[in-house]
Amino acid sequence: MASAAEPRGPLRSSIMTRGLDRATHRALLYSMGWRAEHLEKPIVAVVNSFNELMPGHVHLNALCQAVKLGVAEAGGLPLEFPTIAVCDGLATGHAGMRMPMPSRELIADSVEIMITAHAFDALVLITNCDKVTPGMLMAAARLNLPALLLAGGPMDTGCFCGQRVCYNDLMEAEGRVERGQMSPEELARLEEVAVWGPGACAMMGTANSMNILTEALGMTLPDGALTPATSGARLALARRAGRAILELHARNLRPRDILTREAFENALAVDMAVGGSTNTCLHLPAIAHAAGVELGLEDFARAASRYPHLVLLKPAGRHFPLDFYNAGGVPALMKELLDRGLLRGDGLTVTGRTVAENLEGRRILDPEVIRPVASPLSPTGGIAVLRGSLAPGGAVVKRAAVAPAMLRHAGPARVFEQEEEALGAIFGGRIRPGDVVVIRYEGPQGGPGMREQLLPTSALIGMGLGESVALVTDGRFSGATRGACVGHVTPEAYAGGPIALVQEGDRIEIDIPAGRIELAVPAPELERRRAAWRLPERLALEPGSLLERYRRLVGPADRGCILG
Repeated sequence: MASAAEPRGPLRSSIMTRGLDRATHRALLYSMGWRAEHLEKPIVAVVNSFNELMPGHVHLNALCQAVKLGVAEAGGLPLEFPTIAVCDGLATGHAGMRMPMPSRELIADSVEIMITAHAFDALVLITNCDKVTPGMLMAAARLNLPALLLAGGPMDTGCFCGQRVCYNDLMEAEGRVERGQMSPEELARLEEVAVWGPGACAMMGTANSMNILTEALGMTLPDGALTPATSGARLALARRAGRAILELHARNLRPRDILTREAFENALAVDMAVGGSTNTCLHLPAIAHAAGVELGLEDFARAASRYPHLVLLKPAGRHFPLDFYNAGGVPALMKELLDRGLLRGDGLTVTGRTVAENLEGRRILDPEVIRPVASPLSPTGGIAVLRGSLAPGGAVVKRAAVAPAMLRHAGPARVFEQEEEALGAIFGGRIRPGDVVVIRYEGPQGGPGMREQLLPTSALIGMGLGESVALVTDGRFSGATRGACVGHVTPEAYAGGPIALVQEGDRIEIDIPAGRIELAVPAPELERRRAAWRLPERLALEPGSLLERYRRLVGPADRGCILG
């Protein structure tokens, strides 16, 4: 690899720092402590998504300092700026959950604005949680300047009554209190230990899913996804990232050199192998779109039939991200897939080396955590795509988290116009075994913002209904969700999709192995209902508000909720 001290071609930042007519620009930089010799170096943006509202981000300042040290060591000038970051856990269950999906676009836009306005030469993007990682990858792909991501890593597990626990256990405990199986005092003690310090929640949620897929795409250093948040190894990784970005700049190796069609195929293979969050079906297409690659729900369907499921973490299994890391991590999983002909090894990565070169010498260290391809958890992927009369455009379910008894289910619809109504019915004991809970007008336009239905799904588990009741929605789910929970139903209710026409008691049939979801209502009756259908008045929004603008611009879930 070329030396970072020998950048290829002129510095992009020279349009801001050189020339007679740039005296005012230099003066502004001098006023902040820099001098002429600093402006001869590549200027590297260090984009820090730290805030004091998110466990996944509260430790990022230390990583940011390590990145800047690495940049300076390698001959660059690091300049830091922030982005917003929403904690889905704090936003869930109220109007705040409409904001995470719009935040993905704001993060991408804000990074693009800052990089373009200040003529940076390269960028390191420090991320960790749900919408921040895809938003930053979208910005990197759009800008197409030398870039890499550094995640904050997964948090440690908690311990309650001698058992390892995480955020997911706490969510389901609320239902156990409602049923009298746990006391409020026990719940209060669990609250204190379930979410144990800095890092992404210790499960296969969206945060860890997207960080794993970032590594699969080649946009972070090896072991960048699962090195523990509080370890010295994470700080060392951050320092290496700072040095690596200067090497990328020296080679002029850019995101679109890495984010190829083959890279996204690799990400799909890994997604199916780990049983990632269904939110990956929203984020990978959006990242691909920014990189000029077409990716849709049909690609996930093909991947599910081709790639095996090899890793089962919480909430579906008993293992945690630290177990995955100790078993060899993402590189060991990818090496297993590569050796079995299920991964492309010739694509470039942010190390400057190919995928195959990065994986040399890696192997599975614990086959109970990372199953070999020869003995998979399932020969098909951890995410399933369903289609049928209820979801002509498709729907998704985290098959890896569905109990075997619920892979096929049929029952009467219990229809709710929004999450809060459904939650009240579940906790109120009005949902019975065999039911199919339908929550609609929660899609990207209808919500708007496509709220996660984590509270209703956790309530079903906590109320003992996880293996007898299905949930169907045009909203989406948290990675913490488990059970027969079908989301992203397209077309959504707001767009007049069939889910808008479902009535109380209609029979819904779900067949996950066959990839089907059907509304058993005769076509003439559906046409009669369609003629009478009107949007609920409560969905009206203040003209010009953020959510009203998002509603007008956002595309359907099956294409990644990309703004038009």
